[in-house]
This record gives sequence, C-alpha cells and structure tokens, in this order.
Amino acid sequence: MSESAVTAPIVFRERLYVPWWGWPLPLAAAALLAAEIHMGFPGVRSWLPYVITVPLAVLLIVRMGSVKVEVSGGELRVGQAHVPLDLLGEVEVFDSKSKRKAMGPNLDPMAFVTHRGWVGPMVRVAIDDPADPTPYWLFSVRSAEKLAAVLRDR
Repeated sequence: MSESAVTAPIVFRERLYVPWWGWPLPLAAAALLAAEIHMGFPGVRSWLPYVITVPLAVLLIVRMGSVKVEVSGGELRVGQAHVPLDLLGEVEVFDSKSKRKAMGPNLDPMAFVTHRGWVGPMVRVAIDDPADPTPYWLFSVRSAEKLAAVLRDR
C-alpha cells in the first residue's frame, strides 16, 4: 500500500448495502429452487441444492451491496472507478422522484452510471477532462446533499 493511501483522510464514505427488506425474496426463491430439485432426487442429491443455491443467493446479495462511494486522497471513488477531484465540474443532486428523468430521457449514453434501485437519491458530477469521453458520473448515494457539499467545497 502506498504511503499516500495510508495518510489520506477519508472525507466521505458510504457503502450502498442491500437493506433487510431486499433479502427475503431472493433467499426464498433460492430455497424454492432447491426444494424443486430436492423433490426429484433421493439421497445426497436431495440436500445438495440447498448447499449451493442459498449460499449463492447470499453471495449475490452481498456482492450487490459492496459498492462504496468515497472521497479521499484527492479522488472520488465509486466502486472500482475513481477520478481526481481536480477533474470534477458541476455537482447536481437528484431526489428519488427527479432521478427518473436523469436516468431516462436525459441520460447520456456515454455517462458512467452506478445505480442501486433501493437507494433513493443520486448525484451527477460533470467530468472536465478533454481526454475522457465520459461527460459525467451519475451514481446512487444515500447522503447526496452531504456528498455534494464535500465535492463543492474541495
């Protein structure tokens, strides 16, 4: 790990985890799928589907909630992507109602988008880099106003 990564303070950090109400349906679907397979096979093959499908559903749910939004070390990070704060332009916040237009008819196909349906607000940050064809980043974040204030005060 580089020295700058260790000493860089984290100005903002948020994980877009899946809330509790997003877990029961996929787990129930995995259990029902395993039960269907279970009914057709005796012996070891009867419990094996449960060992495979339920942990796989848990893994997928956890993986969907592993996205982090972070401002640290002079960079904005969304998941694995990162951009220096010097290259950021205008910051715009969308609430859960207005994000429909931002994600629909007003969405540029070249934009970087990280959307999580269970997170209401979104932030759009313009990218002022002539070498980058991406016009802006549009991503979900629960504390959108707080992040926008951090990005505007950089």
